[in-house]
Amino acid sequence: MEWLYVLVPFVLLGIGVIWLAYRSGAGAAGPPKPARGGRGFRLLMVLVYVALGLGVPAAIIAARDEAEGGVGPLEQKKLTAEAEEGKQLFRQTCASCHNLDAVNARGVTGPDLDDVGEVSEDRVLNAIENGGTGSGRMPANLLSEGDAEAVALYVSRVAGR
Repeated sequence: MEWLYVLVPFVLLGIGVIWLAYRSGAGAAGPPKPARGGRGFRLLMVLVYVALGLGVPAAIIAARDEAEGGVGPLEQKKLTAEAEEGKQLFRQTCASCHNLDAVNARGVTGPDLDDVGEVSEDRVLNAIENGGTGSGRMPANLLSEGDAEAVALYVSRVAGR
């Protein structure tokens, strides 16, 4: 449905351009007439481009409801308050390093949490406590105990789904 927000304004703009082209085109009696409109027409065109440049992206962003649980089958799932908190904490703390499709995280240094096998709450809690596998790539105890539990709950529910 979002494609309509992009397509419709440009179709209307195209129709307007075609209308102007035919309106100022060659008549039966002679050469083409110059398009009418001076300063007012130029101002209108600037306003149209600004409205399209700001309005179309704003309409797309406003129409795109943030998925509750993530993407795919998780999109329509409602999250508990703790899982929602875990989602926000994951975005703030973990998304820069880890990949997780549910929050569209594309980290560059940590493993892809959708591809590491079974992700249980205990496994995530151990990784947070020990700093991943303990190889030193991830800081240990990156989150407090309550925050770590919320992230573990969220990641265990959405990773690989």
